[in-house]
Amino acid sequence: MKLLRLLILSLVVLAASFCLATQAWAFCGFYVAKADAKLYNKASQVAIARNGDQTVITMANDYQGEVKDFAIVVPVPVVVEQEQVTVSRASIIERLDAFSAPRLVEYFDPNPCEPVAYERVPLSAPAPRARASGGVRGADNSLGVTIERKFTVGEYDILVLSAKESGGLETWLRQNGYKLPQGANQLLKPYIRQKMKFFVAKVNLDKFEQSGFQNLRPIKMTYNSPRFMLPIRLGMINADQAQDLLVYVLTPSGQTEVTNYRTVKVPSDTEIPTFVKNEFADFYTAMFKTAYTREGRNVAFLEYAWDMGNCDPCSADPLSREELKEAGVFWLDQTQPAVPAPSRRRIMPRPWPQSSVFITRLHVRYTRDKFPEDLMFQETQNREQFQGRYVLRHAFTGEMQCSAGKAYQRSLPQRFEQEAQTLARLTGWNIQDIRDKLPKLQANALPWWDWLWTTLHS
Repeated sequence: MKLLRLLILSLVVLAASFCLATQAWAFCGFYVAKADAKLYNKASQVAIARNGDQTVITMANDYQGEVKDFAIVVPVPVVVEQEQVTVSRASIIERLDAFSAPRLVEYFDPNPCEPVAYERVPLSAPAPRARASGGVRGADNSLGVTIERKFTVGEYDILVLSAKESGGLETWLRQNGYKLPQGANQLLKPYIRQKMKFFVAKVNLDKFEQSGFQNLRPIKMTYNSPRFMLPIRLGMINADQAQDLLVYVLTPSGQTEVTNYRTVKVPSDTEIPTFVKNEFADFYTAMFKTAYTREGRNVAFLEYAWDMGNCDPCSADPLSREELKEAGVFWLDQTQPAVPAPSRRRIMPRPWPQSSVFITRLHVRYTRDKFPEDLMFQETQNREQFQGRYVLRHAFTGEMQCSAGKAYQRSLPQRFEQEAQTLARLTGWNIQDIRDKLPKLQANALPWWDWLWTTLHS
């Protein structure tokens, strides 16, 4: 039995030491909740897989309404052929969202009277609608609009248009049943000046009924272009409020950044009160709104950057090889590109091999006045891993008779107050409301004068 106890103790110490040693690249902890796209009533989601000039873009829509009224107009840099377009499973976007979502983790303090053989590592500081029926008119020379391609993919009838001027394109779309709101003319002009084409899709009701699906599937397209961008301005035509956009970028090298707006890391690695476990959705939406306002409402927030081969802590399993292909990662069967070597400043080697897929999750909340330009991206060699991560640390509540236990108890009021202050700063919530929800300490656990000094110095 003694040998067995020694073996168990050795395993505990080994596990704790591993968590300590891997702090340079891993976070440890127990995942308990995530902040995914379901937090937002209106959140468009786009997955982009890119290697060199080759791009695969998957567009999931948050359309709510009759499918007969659905239509999208998307600027694209080149004429897209039928074989370059397909439909995708909505579950792929959901998997990317779940894997990369900001997360809540929790720790449980050990008994201070029975210390483990390691020190705790501190945290670092803190859409246009279309007519249901009726044919599409051909090219109209008087309006300067040309139908470059016309085909059907899945449940969508698709046109690829070119235009000479925005007024003509707007008139053509209206004549063919696309109900554009006021302001479309001005938003179409920059794309025409750049000689971009227009990918127009609406629902083929017969094909949709035959498909057996209850909801419209994401549209996926591929193209070759040196332009690494995502058009967002047309999405503002119908917007009566700020729009949320989640972009999942998959590349073989490293993080993806927005070049024409600042890319800012979402506040992360902070300890917050344990009651947030039951209010995590409210916490994250308030925290994001506060950060969005503080940064001037014109930044792209980095919520996640990680090698797709692993996760820590995992809010969902990494995508399988088949799922990555479904998400557009086309280079898996090609010769694997060389992965940049880790920085020399990294002390510990990674405990797992790197893969050829790196995911970047960017969250943009945009309005027309704060985002006058489309999003322009650049792929980098930076493989630094980052996640929006928020920590609950549960206090030990058992019996403590040792001096270390008394010191631990004296430290708790100050610690809880610090967590409350952090939560108020992140969310803008009322500090007194937060204090009212903090754990209640047992005043008789220590002599009354200890609690007096603690109160005076907290």
